[in-house]
Amino acid sequence: MTEKNLRPVSGFWVIALLILCLAGGIYGSVQEYVVVPVILFVAAAVLLTSITVVQPNKSVVVTFFGQYVGTISASGLWAVIPFSGRKTVSLRVRNFNSAKLKVNDVEGNPIEIAAVIVFKVINSAKALFDVDKYMEFVEIQSETALRHVASKYPYDNFNEAGMSLRANADEIAKELASELQDRLSISGVEVIEARLTHLAYSTEIASTMLQRQQASAILSARQIIVEGAVGMVDMAIKQLKESGVVELDEERKAAMINNLMVAIVSERGASPVINAGSLY
Repeated sequence: MTEKNLRPVSGFWVIALLILCLAGGIYGSVQEYVVVPVILFVAAAVLLTSITVVQPNKSVVVTFFGQYVGTISASGLWAVIPFSGRKTVSLRVRNFNSAKLKVNDVEGNPIEIAAVIVFKVINSAKALFDVDKYMEFVEIQSETALRHVASKYPYDNFNEAGMSLRANADEIAKELASELQDRLSISGVEVIEARLTHLAYSTEIASTMLQRQQASAILSARQIIVEGAVGMVDMAIKQLKESGVVELDEERKAAMINNLMVAIVSERGASPVINAGSLY
């Protein structure tokens, strides 16, 4: 539904007119008139039903006998059509914290995930007339979008290929906000931000996946250590050869490489062995 911007009459003018009607009705009653005071009192009552107050960052949707008249977004005291229906909609920024959802990621692993959605209403007419209870609509669609996005990616990529929920939190948040905006546009709601607040393996596989993560981390660290050790050994052999400090045959070179690799790769400090004689 297209929102109409209603330009109402200032309520202060109507209040002044209402006071005049009341004063005239009281004066007519004192003068023992019958018809004029009744008309003035009825007019005052009708004028009173037209006055509405709009608070800052809120809007008032006005309907008259089932017809949508328009929306008042400017704060202040206003007068609209007498006996019209008025509903207030908050335009302030709000948060919605989803519950912890149990979802299967793309690899079928059960995970727990939750998010916070920051949103606000930008079309009061859509929020009231196009959906039933827009706050419940926001909550349900937020959880639905979160489930859908979580099921498209693995919790973690151990081979470091592609996106994962844990390693690409910013990208996942942007995709969640984009999908949620598509779902909530019908309700006149703008999604400002969507962020994951909880992400973990479900309890039944948490210990197993933790061991897998630890093993993967150990293997990655070992690979880096070995690559570094090979580079250091190669550099040491080249420098010894270039400086001419010692001439190494293949057997001595193999022994030196072995000792250097053990000293560098070993988790404990290497104990030096002093060779007082010949290698042979």
